Amino acid sequence: MWLDYIILGLYALSMIGVALYTRKRSKSVSDFLLAGKKGLNGWMSAFSYGTTYFSAVIFIGYAGKFGWGFGLSSIWIGVGNAIFGGLFAWLIMAKRTKNMTIRLSAKTMPEFFFKRYDSQFLKIFSSILIFVFLLPYAASVYNGLGNLFEMIFGIDGTIIIICLALLTALYLVFGGYFATSLSDFIQGIVMIFGVGIMFVCFFTDVNGFEGLNQLTKTGFGFFEDYGDVGFLNSPLVTLISLILLTSMGVYGLPQTVHKYYTVRDKKAIKQGMIISTIFALFIGVIAYFVGGLARLYFASESAFGGVTDNIIPLMLKKVIPTGLMGVIGILVLSASMSTLASVSLSSASVISVDLYKGVIKKDASDRKVTVSLRIMSFVFVLLSVVIALLNKIFNVTAIAYLMSLSWGTLAGCFFGPFVIGLYSKKITKTSAIVSMISGLIFTITFIFVFGLMNCNGNYAFGNILKCGVALSPLIGVLCMALSITLTFVISKFTRKPSDEIIERAFESNVEGLIN
Repeated sequence: MWLDYIILGLYALSMIGVALYTRKRSKSVSDFLLAGKKGLNGWMSAFSYGTTYFSAVIFIGYAGKFGWGFGLSSIWIGVGNAIFGGLFAWLIMAKRTKNMTIRLSAKTMPEFFFKRYDSQFLKIFSSILIFVFLLPYAASVYNGLGNLFEMIFGIDGTIIIICLALLTALYLVFGGYFATSLSDFIQGIVMIFGVGIMFVCFFTDVNGFEGLNQLTKTGFGFFEDYGDVGFLNSPLVTLISLILLTSMGVYGLPQTVHKYYTVRDKKAIKQGMIISTIFALFIGVIAYFVGGLARLYFASESAFGGVTDNIIPLMLKKVIPTGLMGVIGILVLSASMSTLASVSLSSASVISVDLYKGVIKKDASDRKVTVSLRIMSFVFVLLSVVIALLNKIFNVTAIAYLMSLSWGTLAGCFFGPFVIGLYSKKITKTSAIVSMISGLIFTITFIFVFGLMNCNGNYAFGNILKCGVALSPLIGVLCMALSITLTFVISKFTRKPSDEIIERAFESNVEGLIN
């Protein structure tokens, strides 16, 4: 066990080293948010994207819950993430996002909405949505990591959550986006190495293909017929919803879209696309593969206390030997810290750049905004820790549901106005406003409607809410589809953007564009 603690200690020291090394690289707002004017190469961009994409939620929440529910077929979530959330996302989004944000001089997603649609309302509304709904996502990451360390290393989860928050805040507040990207590169290497160890250990422990054949015979193989159990409760519908939400949702999330703002050039985009796809395929498939083995380790839900968040920690404790467990610990720690840093940076920027500089004090100096970014990064970390600790105390909901709620709401509000707005000159301000507001209204409505339909006769408010949030992957997908539909349809019947806006967003020739 002492070897595990040494490995964890060395990792923590390396992150402190990153903070100290990068402390002079974030003197301006551009430095803090975009790592300077030069941008990042393909390798750093890809690792930053991949490590932000995959957090403790996938290893502890998603892999355990859906591995238990779907068996080996849960790996199709990982495959979908690589194809649609990696390859296609870079093909569709990277160049367009980079060029339009340069033309508009937009450093954040709310600033993009403001300048693309000439709407102060969109800036304020999207800023509030981002800050509010990224909090439960950050909390789910803290809870996932705290749960793992508590069960495997016997360390109180509260202590781990606080230590993780302090470590993340340290290098984020000191070094901004450059520190985040540098640490992401290190953490990405750790994740690849750690996931490889997980695969070898578990594949060997279940006697290779013999264990996989056993799962197939018991109905939990790679391809299964789930039968007709009703639409809302259909495992197939849930699986497809998860694939779509976790793969397509990244198109509308500020923390992943932000990676395209900083990519250096055409070569870096090509590298980033290839590397992030391979990274996502390796990490995602193996994570869900390990979760899919859960039925070989637990005879019933009572074996893990009926809490699916316990599945992966208990499996790791059974299979991974001392010494290597420390590597697995920093694997999940790496995945968590990279995501938390990106989420915190996105949330801090909407307060400091979009609300403080953009609305409250428009003449604020660059130095004051940079200081505000540091302060708000720490404030966001603090608030997400509070939510995580409250969730730990009251056991509000499962880790996977917190993440799905966050992703589903933001993607459901932003998908149409952002993604389609990158391509079509005909998308109007009115359509963007209606789409964004409708995304929020329908998310809340669907949660309660589906909760009533699925609450098994228990109409207590808490139970209805719990049952509704449990269907958040499906709700997120429906709201993304609604966002696309409303954006197109309403644009046909509302006032077209001015020639000035179109020229500025699509046609202006400024320095730094990627051909």
